Amino acid sequence: MNGVEDLDRHFREAVAGLRSAAHAAGPGSAGGAAGSGPLAAGTDAAVQLRPRALDARTALDLFDAQLESRHADAAARWMQQQGRGYYTIGSSGHEGNAAVALALRPSDPALLHYRSGAFYCARARQAGGGDAVRDMLLGVAAGAEEPIAGGRHKVYGRRELAVIPQTSTISSHLPRAVGVAWSIARAKRLGTECAWPDDAVVCCSFGDASVNHSTAAGAINSACHAAYQGLPMPVLFVCEDNGLGISVPTPHDWVRRAYGNRPGLAYFAADGCDPSAAFDTACQAVAHVRKTRQPTFLHLSMVRFLGHAGSDAEAAYRVPSEVAADLQRDPLLATARLLTTTGVLTQQQVLDRYDEVGGRVFAVAKEALDSEPLTTAAEIAAPTAPRRPDLVAAAARRTSEPPAVPVGEPVTVAQAITHTLADLLGSYQEMVVFGEDVGRKGGVYGLTRGLQRRFGSARVFDTLLDEQAILGLALGAGLSGLLPVAEIQYLAYLHNAEDQLRGEAATLQFFSQGQYRNPLVVRIAGYGYQRGFGGHFHNDNALGVLRDIPGLVIASPSRPDDAAAMLRTCVAAGKVDGTVSAFLEPIALYHTRDLHTEKDNGWLAAYPPPALHVPIGRARTYGTGTDLTLVTFANGLPISLRAARRLEQQGIACRVVDLRWLAPLPVDDLLREARATGRVLVVDETRRTGGVSEGVVTALVDAGFTGAVRRVAGADSFIPLGNAAQLVLVSESDVEHAAGELLSAGPSAHR
Repeated sequence: MNGVEDLDRHFREAVAGLRSAAHAAGPGSAGGAAGSGPLAAGTDAAVQLRPRALDARTALDLFDAQLESRHADAAARWMQQQGRGYYTIGSSGHEGNAAVALALRPSDPALLHYRSGAFYCARARQAGGGDAVRDMLLGVAAGAEEPIAGGRHKVYGRRELAVIPQTSTISSHLPRAVGVAWSIARAKRLGTECAWPDDAVVCCSFGDASVNHSTAAGAINSACHAAYQGLPMPVLFVCEDNGLGISVPTPHDWVRRAYGNRPGLAYFAADGCDPSAAFDTACQAVAHVRKTRQPTFLHLSMVRFLGHAGSDAEAAYRVPSEVAADLQRDPLLATARLLTTTGVLTQQQVLDRYDEVGGRVFAVAKEALDSEPLTTAAEIAAPTAPRRPDLVAAAARRTSEPPAVPVGEPVTVAQAITHTLADLLGSYQEMVVFGEDVGRKGGVYGLTRGLQRRFGSARVFDTLLDEQAILGLALGAGLSGLLPVAEIQYLAYLHNAEDQLRGEAATLQFFSQGQYRNPLVVRIAGYGYQRGFGGHFHNDNALGVLRDIPGLVIASPSRPDDAAAMLRTCVAAGKVDGTVSAFLEPIALYHTRDLHTEKDNGWLAAYPPPALHVPIGRARTYGTGTDLTLVTFANGLPISLRAARRLEQQGIACRVVDLRWLAPLPVDDLLREARATGRVLVVDETRRTGGVSEGVVTALVDAGFTGAVRRVAGADSFIPLGNAAQLVLVSESDVEHAAGELLSAGPSAHR
């Protein structure tokens, strides 16, 4: 008994029985209450604020939001039957989250669980704008008119409501929520504009199964870690506990045991199916966060109707008695009981209101069936990576006076990055630089040394050792109005947190049609060829996971002047277009000075003037040879330049192309230089399978290049420790040998 019709019938029959029970039932009776009021670990009496009661007007708003959400679930399944409903994960049983919305302010940023229909409806009513039902059902129909994602996905979001769109799977939005909460006070401290009010509370909701995911555990830990250090962290974690993770039961009392006595985390619990208890406790939790600016955990017990999603057959894993017990806790019925018991509505008025809302919801559903979907691939991808190169170029020229070092001074790659970070911090008051060891130590390789002393610990600071937390902090900071430059110490350490780039950073503009954005530059030390140190954690060449993220810019400078100019471009693109950039720094080239011979200083370069930047997707060519084009990047550039010199001594004239940008690839420059010789050798230090050269060769083929192409690449292996690393990495002799084979294969095809 868990279908739409059964749920509707049960509600009607139960409301019909309320008349005889009206005098016996109390306003908070919902059955199975988990307790109301605060169970606040570690809080004192001064913060036990008594909120306003659930008055008649608020109770009616709550009930109407619950009704809209319940009927929207039914409409979504009806739309699916009509062939125009593509999303059936519903909110039925979770309608108590409307009480959380009403306890907050419309200006409090909300990052919501996918069962937040009633919250969204209540927020829209509270803000007095927008048709929440229309928003939701256009999302179900994948209609292009839907106001946040424009038919790209069914998400809860609207800028006017301060609801930030999230897919909320595996609690991947929690690290961002922590970043948003951190940013509110930090923006005020820096004197920069913030997207949220100074006293805002950040609401982040999720399910009881997701609370076990490492992303949730790490985010809550990072919030408590910040609060322990006295940093403001006004985040409200709302766990909507229905006791199930799809089909797997959550152990009884597990959530309370795990989070009910966590130091630094105030804990409030209530029956989310009881409107009075849910509203009262939510108000107390919100008041606590707003007053103390400390993280708080609100635990609401709930039920789940209609299964996990439309295709879920609960009969396979739940017995009828469990479903029947949940039906007795129906939050709509509990609110109806409250309204009739207190005389706000009669039994018939409850049913009339139920039918009136249902009729209106289904009228909207019928309109949604006729909505126009997205019709072209270009239209779908448009918000993913907006590019305004002229504006980026202008922003990149913005610089402090005077520059960190005189223009023209010879610098290494490491020095170029350090000086550019200083220039950028002087130019952008909203820019912050952070990561493990970047503060007093100045980074593992010294690239941020002196920046904290010059710009202060509010702008250059250390984080805890958790890459998910670092990236989540950056995403929340960018969303809130700051300009984050985060550091990941080694490429290998990114992999445990890469979903923060793939699932969160890169999707925000896609899910919001550019209404929300999280500008970000993440500096990543990586690649191989380190001497006397390494192993696969410190010599990592796995870039495949980055290259397939839509819209992500991958910058890979090799030369000092390019490192400076490209870093300016990435920061400017973040400021102008909300671009998310991975800035890959070759560790082995950080302090390199020589190219061909000892003390030739061939790898030093003049520190470039502020006006110099490198447009995204533009390569750099060395030489004008007409026999062979070497295409490479990062450590491959000095390898290729040295190999080209020896090949020229053999009478083979080469040109070397440094890609510089691995996404988007500089296809136009690549094709031009390939056609100049008709022979291309790709020198790829990443792995043969999934490496950069696969994309380069494919780009040439797709562009119609008919010349000869060959590649040398790293072995499909992790990089071992010590000198054995050279056995799996590309060498100069590999390049010379492959070049000889390519040239001996005969004349090139027509160019």
